[in-house]
Amino acid sequence: MKLSKLAAALATLGLFFAGVAVSAEANKMTVRIDEKVIVDGKILEIGKYTAEWSGDGPNVQITLLRGKDTVATFPAQIKQEASPNSTDAIGTTDGPDGTKQLTSIYPNGKRVSIQLNDNGAGSSGSSPSR
Repeated sequence: MKLSKLAAALATLGLFFAGVAVSAEANKMTVRIDEKVIVDGKILEIGKYTAEWSGDGPNVQITLLRGKDTVATFPAQIKQEASPNSTDAIGTTDGPDGTKQLTSIYPNGKRVSIQLNDNGAGSSGSSPSR
């Protein structure tokens, strides 16, 4: 009897930690950026990044990392997409000085997109490159 209670407690604890791990993984994704863009006033070079977010609901705070280094933090919205993205892609708009301003991220294989809140880049001329 004592052994079965211990086994049940351990199983419950295991499910709890598995749920925490899945939850943490759900708020994190990898994306490849194939052109130099600006976000939050910072230049993002071509390469692989990890986007992590915190917050409930669609309004979140994004932390963009390259390796273990934080390269940008900005507000955004997580939007559900009708189908999984077929490749990593980004949306951009032309800045006043001709630079590309990041407006959205479409991670490969995910049914979500990250839509940046207005960061002063303006929303006219937005063009997803997917």
